[in-house]
Amino acid sequence: MYAIKVDSEIKKLKKVLLHRPGKELLNLTPDTLSELLFDDIPYLPVAQKEHDYFANLLKENGIEVVYLEDLMAEVLMFNPGIKEKFLKQFIYEAGIRTPKYKNLVYEYLNNIEDPKELVLKTMEGIQIGELDREKREIEKSLVDLVSEESKFLAKPMPNLYFTRDPFASIGHGVSLNKMYSVTRNRETIYAEYIFEYHPEYKDQLTLYYDRYLPHHIEGGDVLNLNEHILAIGYSQRTCPEAIDQIAKNLFKDKDCKIDTILAFNIPNSRAFMHLDTVFTQIDYDKFTYHPGIMETLQVFEITEGDVPDSDEDLNVKEINDSLENILSHYLGRQITLIPCAGGDKIASEREQWNDGSNTLCIAPGVVVVYDRNNETNEVLRNHGIKVLEMPSAELSRGRGGPRCMSMPLEREM
Repeated sequence: MYAIKVDSEIKKLKKVLLHRPGKELLNLTPDTLSELLFDDIPYLPVAQKEHDYFANLLKENGIEVVYLEDLMAEVLMFNPGIKEKFLKQFIYEAGIRTPKYKNLVYEYLNNIEDPKELVLKTMEGIQIGELDREKREIEKSLVDLVSEESKFLAKPMPNLYFTRDPFASIGHGVSLNKMYSVTRNRETIYAEYIFEYHPEYKDQLTLYYDRYLPHHIEGGDVLNLNEHILAIGYSQRTCPEAIDQIAKNLFKDKDCKIDTILAFNIPNSRAFMHLDTVFTQIDYDKFTYHPGIMETLQVFEITEGDVPDSDEDLNVKEINDSLENILSHYLGRQITLIPCAGGDKIASEREQWNDGSNTLCIAPGVVVVYDRNNETNEVLRNHGIKVLEMPSAELSRGRGGPRCMSMPLEREM
């Protein structure tokens, strides 16, 4: 029995992981936007309404929706003995090193009895002013005198609603990712505990990458083209060393059907942070893409090496052909590439910035998209795609679309 069943970008989606944006968004300020990887501060009540619309749209299409915060709360509920371990690891990864504050934060969190309330608190951040003032004043320090009450001892994790990135479902396993930034790397602690301790996932999947490895890779760069072919972008957020490592791990797993990885070299920029911000599959024979990647795009084929009994050797070669021909060759059918906003330079740049290419395919030829990308959406409809629009005025401020906000756990196989 496998807990993860994903070998496609387009087969009917059956189960998906989301995170409903919470108070972590309220703890964004203009001074912390850059550090926390946001361009603006979303208005939380509207962001939550938009996200609820997204979740309900998926449910109306027969998809089971589960939430990161609920799964993690269930881990603590089913395994009360690991609460201490989780809290100590959380405090360490939050960068709290002063013994006094380590103890005070531990006590503060440990006193939260409701598991979900505790999980949400770790996500939203912890300020000095939330800790017991009398206990803080027992042992005074320079930190106490110079720090404002609003200083975050544990910073918020506002990117958590982009559940695509901390891990990636691959076949019957996952890549538990080492994230690009310290800000986001803390997010993967929840998936680590869910896969290790939750009764639905414990011992029910293969780990193809680990968050403790040195090189960064994020789920937005990983696309399951079919059961044999995986596409991975090396981008701002994923490095070639990580792709080499995950390739070795996949190829040495005899139960894994993946025999080819296509590595896409895309421009290293905030606008193109992941492969799925510029390129997604929307039907058996159709992909949408951003024209801005085509001039510099390189594609490499990675297959198992020729050295006998070696776990290190790989065969790597550059594929010198058009993207359309490359995809047609590897997928065994004629592929149509549909440019964001129909290829108009200004419109495509505007709509790609607002995730016009970041579609979530929930069945062949059926996609969830942001409503604001009206030109791209019309082009998709003209190509026979069923387009399900969702509101996006606030969610889009985090620079991620419907695919970024969802991690498939099960598709038809």
